[in-house]
Amino acid sequence: MVIMGIVVSNLTKKFGSQRAVDNISFEVRTGEIVGFLGPNGAGKTTTMKIITCYMAPNEGDVHVNDLSILENADEIKKKIGYLPEDNPLYDDMLMLEYLEFVAELQNVPKDKVRDRISEMIYVCGLDVEKHKKIAELSKGYKQRVGLAQAMIHDPEILILDEPTTGLDPNQIVEIRKLIRELGKQKTVILSTHILPEVEATCDRILIINKGKIVADGTAEMLRQSAQGDEVLRVQIAEPEIRDQVYTAIQHLDSVAVVNFDKVSKNSFIVNCKQGNVSRKDIFNMCVQNNWVLTEMTPIETKLEDIFRELTIN
Repeated sequence: MVIMGIVVSNLTKKFGSQRAVDNISFEVRTGEIVGFLGPNGAGKTTTMKIITCYMAPNEGDVHVNDLSILENADEIKKKIGYLPEDNPLYDDMLMLEYLEFVAELQNVPKDKVRDRISEMIYVCGLDVEKHKKIAELSKGYKQRVGLAQAMIHDPEILILDEPTTGLDPNQIVEIRKLIRELGKQKTVILSTHILPEVEATCDRILIINKGKIVADGTAEMLRQSAQGDEVLRVQIAEPEIRDQVYTAIQHLDSVAVVNFDKVSKNSFIVNCKQGNVSRKDIFNMCVQNNWVLTEMTPIETKLEDIFRELTIN
């Protein structure tokens, strides 16, 4: 099976005077799981609908393995599996009937329909509930059926819009595991509001705000970019000398700002000067003064903080 890649070029979509998607460009490499993040109304769902040929752009283009959505929409649709946010299902149908119906819509060869349904039942963990009507299924199992319908024709690309919406923590873990497994064989774009899910599932993160891409990289790359200069948590054993230690750290040439840590009365948050590293200076200072240094660890910027900083305005 040839795994597909996606190239989005100068994509714009307008609704009246509003630019829901504003001249964005990005690539999703073959075999990647890309997390697509953004606040409500940022343009995530609109972008995904354009990639899946559900909606046409006003400007720009999307290529799926060199096929343009403007010229080859029917061919591209065959190569993409799409799970919309609202996961439209026919509640009055039995699950097996529904999957057979979708397989026929997707032109799965008749002699392979039974095998494809059996595989989706296994892969999506639907065996226990497979004889039920869709209306009788829990939210978690309905999401699994949604994933099954998106994959029934064995597409090379999966576009999943909020696939864990409304699921309980156990169901989220199960769906996350399933997506990771799928990502070993397929190219996946995953939209979600659950930031830990992105870190646990995705190879790369795209953040969109007000129709524009404002960040693109791995979680670690985004942290390093946001964090900039080194920030340390420093703790000494003797709380009675904290004011003395605070003053000493303040006077180190490599330190820009030092504050008392709210978590512990004998800890400090140390911001290093641009281009400087303070760890060696702090260690030597403690050795010279016979102070017992019990902690000196870099503070990692949370993905949630990065998201808020990029999308708050």
